[in-house]
Amino acid sequence: MLYIARRLPVSPLFSLTLLVALAVASFVALLPARTGAQTGGTRSARVQPASASKDEDLPPFHDYKGVTIGMSADEARQKLGTPTDKGDKQDFYVFSDNETAQVFYDDAKKVYALSIIYTGASGVPACKAVLGSDAQAKADGSMHKLVNYQKAGYWVAYSRTAGDSPMTSITMQKKQ
Repeated sequence: MLYIARRLPVSPLFSLTLLVALAVASFVALLPARTGAQTGGTRSARVQPASASKDEDLPPFHDYKGVTIGMSADEARQKLGTPTDKGDKQDFYVFSDNETAQVFYDDAKKVYALSIIYTGASGVPACKAVLGSDAQAKADGSMHKLVNYQKAGYWVAYSRTAGDSPMTSITMQKKQ
């Protein structure tokens, strides 16, 4: 058994799932900074810029259970309830065997990122419901799409692994 913050026992499978999700979120956080001019070519196919109309509006996925970017830690905790693991910089929630969430706080104790992980195929929002458009699935069924919402000041990413019991990660983060 592994432990998160030495308090919460976590199964090895769940730990692996969480580590993969964190790795994907970390990688995705680096993507918006790369432009065609910096890489010597066109934008990466993985980063698909939002259309001008999307930049003017909030993304379809602009909150998770009422929690939004910029909300105070106290407000977020009121909306989500008592975290499974509580901290000054992040809270971790387990809502079910198939749904977990992490809320990240900046130095001012405001939400700057949310990451929701779904395991399995049931109860997962469709990419179109999250980003307003579908992502191109690969041959194995996996997919990834990130959209920058300039006016809103954050980006939203949708990632799904391959397989019969995929892991889907929805991440939104304030632009730095």
